Amino acid sequence: MASSTTTAPPVSCRPSTARGRLLRLLPANGPAAAMELLPTVRRREAVRAAHVRRIEAAAWLGARRATRREDAAARCAAAGEVVGSAAGVGRSAGMEVAIATAAVVAMGTGNRVLYKLALVPLRDYPFFLAQLATFGYVVVYFSILYLRHQAGIVTDEMLSLPQKPFLAVGLLEALSAASGMAAGAVLSGASIPILSQTYLVWQLLLSAIFLKRRYRINEITGCFLVTVGVIITVASGSSAGASLKGTGILWPLLMIISFFLQAADTVLKEIIFLNAAKKLKGGSVDLFVVNSYGSAYQLWGVPFHQLPTYIRDGTACFLNMGSLSSGCEGAPLLPLLFVLVNMGFNISLLHLLKISSAVVSSLASTFSVPLSIYAFTLPLPYIGVASTLPPGFVAGAVVLTAGLLLYSFPQAQKNPGNSSPAGIPS
Repeated sequence: MASSTTTAPPVSCRPSTARGRLLRLLPANGPAAAMELLPTVRRREAVRAAHVRRIEAAAWLGARRATRREDAAARCAAAGEVVGSAAGVGRSAGMEVAIATAAVVAMGTGNRVLYKLALVPLRDYPFFLAQLATFGYVVVYFSILYLRHQAGIVTDEMLSLPQKPFLAVGLLEALSAASGMAAGAVLSGASIPILSQTYLVWQLLLSAIFLKRRYRINEITGCFLVTVGVIITVASGSSAGASLKGTGILWPLLMIISFFLQAADTVLKEIIFLNAAKKLKGGSVDLFVVNSYGSAYQLWGVPFHQLPTYIRDGTACFLNMGSLSSGCEGAPLLPLLFVLVNMGFNISLLHLLKISSAVVSSLASTFSVPLSIYAFTLPLPYIGVASTLPPGFVAGAVVLTAGLLLYSFPQAQKNPGNSSPAGIPS
């Protein structure tokens, strides 16, 4: 560490070039020669004038050196401030991404577990649960959006963005929720996190097509291993009478389609963020604008001819009251917990998407897979017998996890200009 004291530069008796030029203005032999050449009075005046000029020259040179030292110190200090500021910003951004990633992993684990638990009492009304979550999103998101608009965080320019992309987001989310919950009510709890990893494969394919992303060899190989792991798991089945083999191919395929729709929804949201940055001249659209409009348009997916029946029967089961409440034990606690945790997961996931990218957010979400699979082997309430995982199922999960680790393994790029990290536009 550098010392806090400053060492004065050594004093040199040798005149500098600039000082020498000034001293040459005096007589060649100094004051003695001037006294011999001039009368007595003028001799004294010449001595005094020479003395004054020497003092002025010394003062001028000293001030010039001090100014140069001050300028150099100021430049060094400014450079240090810039470098320090950039390093501080980098550390702050990295910490923000790390915290957001941890939140996504924690919320993702709880979301996957509660997803299955909430469908236990509402297994006959998965569409009702989907719409219950949607209505909750609309109320909460628009309330927050109103407050942020009043505070000036959300501007009128953000609210006036084109609505067609938000309509497409709502449609994709409605179809994804309906198909996913219909399949989730039939599939075993441990199989849902495994099938959900097809989301990453769809994410990379759609990002490469619509966002023109390019990926490293380890990312492509990692996605291939994820796909192989899913296939091994689907082919293995599971014991406890809730095997993937026993459910047939329809429900796993429907779950895979639901995650394709989720991946398309995420890519579309990233496109919305990118386009909004252009329309807002470098500004960023508030994430609650995207959430609120997307949730509102998601209600368009309601089949109105079935709505009265779903409201009546689903509400009775949700409240665990009346003659239709048989088999609805766990409601309304489990569905409400799922809605709250799912809402927190979506907010944290979209926040991570905003500060990083779609692939980074999906990768963070996948790390909750091993945690949620392990959770389903525990004696969870209302779910009955805990899942026991056969060797094939475990082997598929191991291959899938290896693919995730390989995908996330960092690699130095030889030519940054020709390729870009995963999730960063080329």
